[in-house]
Amino acid sequence: MDAEFNEALYKEIYVEDEFNKKKNILKPSEVEIIGHKKITVDEELHSGVKILLEKDENDNIKEIKFYCSCGNTKSVVLDYSE
Repeated sequence: MDAEFNEALYKEIYVEDEFNKKKNILKPSEVEIIGHKKITVDEELHSGVKILLEKDENDNIKEIKFYCSCGNTKSVVLDYSE
């Protein structure tokens, strides 16, 4: 029962080569796993704005993305390092 309410943990990858970033299929040798990420989507029904929260494995919010129904997007990146 507890697992039903846990957010999924996704692997965050890094692709160094620009050519490989544009491909649909990547080989394991072309990517490097650099961390894990939780993704939460919240939608405001009355305003047409979707809010995407990207968290690390410790539930620290790393990035907040706002998607408007008109097509505009805004991002806020949070850096906890000093």
